[in-house]
Amino acid sequence: MSRLIVVSNRVSAPADPAAGSAGGLAMALSAALRKYDGLWFGWSGETVDHFTGDIKWEDRAGVTVALVDLEAQDVDEYYNGYANKTLWPLFHHRVDLTAYERSYGEGYERVNARFAEVLRPQIQPDDIIWIHDYHLIPIARDLRRLGVTNRIGFFLHTPWPARQLLVTLPHHRRLVESLFAYDLIGFQTQEWLDLFRDYVVSEARGELVGDGGLECFGRTVQAGVYPIGIDVDAFIAARNSPQGNRTYDRMAASSAFRSMMVGVDRLDYSKGLEERMLGYEQFLHDNPGMRGDVFLVQVTPISRDDVDTYQDIRARLDALAGRINGEFADMDWQPIRYLNRSYRRDQLAGIYRASRVGLVTPLRDGMNLVAKEYVAAQNPEDPGVLVLSRFAGAAEQMGEALLVNPFSREEIADAIKRALLMPLEERIRKWRALMKVVRDTDVSIWRDDFVGDLKSVGISGNGGGLFHHDQRADAA
Repeated sequence: MSRLIVVSNRVSAPADPAAGSAGGLAMALSAALRKYDGLWFGWSGETVDHFTGDIKWEDRAGVTVALVDLEAQDVDEYYNGYANKTLWPLFHHRVDLTAYERSYGEGYERVNARFAEVLRPQIQPDDIIWIHDYHLIPIARDLRRLGVTNRIGFFLHTPWPARQLLVTLPHHRRLVESLFAYDLIGFQTQEWLDLFRDYVVSEARGELVGDGGLECFGRTVQAGVYPIGIDVDAFIAARNSPQGNRTYDRMAASSAFRSMMVGVDRLDYSKGLEERMLGYEQFLHDNPGMRGDVFLVQVTPISRDDVDTYQDIRARLDALAGRINGEFADMDWQPIRYLNRSYRRDQLAGIYRASRVGLVTPLRDGMNLVAKEYVAAQNPEDPGVLVLSRFAGAAEQMGEALLVNPFSREEIADAIKRALLMPLEERIRKWRALMKVVRDTDVSIWRDDFVGDLKSVGISGNGGGLFHHDQRADAA
């Protein structure tokens, strides 16, 4: 049986499967690797004075992990720079926050080449390689240059940007060309796939071929939609665990006969946290009779705190939460509980279960697994209501949620009111439809669909990585 090698920027397989933060990627990939023999390779999160390429091996709850350290300059240029200051905002349609610096692009290319060189000796002839996310787009090209002919697939967890925005990226053509070193490219939604196809056809003069194929730069690649899900049974088990039940009891008791709403998001401008708080503030203004009957628990673990943009949003959120609490709070009621810390997955399940409303309102998101976790955590006999941004990837599947425009505080306010007043019969009907979606997009289906399709495509042996860049194209 072929091994599966998963490659991602950070290797976050938890030692305790019940643990986890707001994101669901670690749980999803861990579930995949427990099903398939293999390893998870990536950056350790640590820095060294000089890059050595030495691998540190670990076993995390049955997942073999291979970690490599980076130099501080690598981290600054590749991770903090090109990944988080260039590609992340661009892929989320925030050109106003996108930084274009030559050193960032050089660091990105350098680190991807280093990862490829370290990974190459670990690859066996029958291995299947699955690369994840925007940090590592060029790594397949670099592996091909080292002679790797294995099947290599790429999955993008973020949105893909519109062509008119992508062309603002220096060397955008080279970035897209490197994707044609893969055998299979996966996107979260049909919208992101359509935007990718639009660039290839309209900008790079490629062609659609066969069933899901794209031909460009002298190569053909398959591209498809693979909506990621959660490990449903494992999450329900976490909800019903002793810790999950204790957390639920604590949150239900602390509600004091009030309706609790919950938001769980990593600190990031793409999550629409300011817009969500402003929408909640609008709700409090518009519905004075409901003040004191509802409160929001906003769980927002701090991330990328060494990037200026994230320091700024943290300061604005602190000020906004303080302003709302200062204006509306009473002696026995605080409208927002704003928590800058992470919680275990079983604790989050208990929090979700105790919440009458789940607010998932990103400005743009690849999928958003919190939406699916919230649904899976609900009591089937008395479920809460999911308020979901129409710009989250999950909205393509979860139409029975209350879909909102997160840029409109009035829409958010109206959706909050509707969710709080929704009759039990309607809540149950909506939850059943949403839970079917969650079941039908379980992580095992995502895993098996992608890996199965990757196995079925032809092995690359036609010079896939031996690109000779046209300098005029690179200057585009």
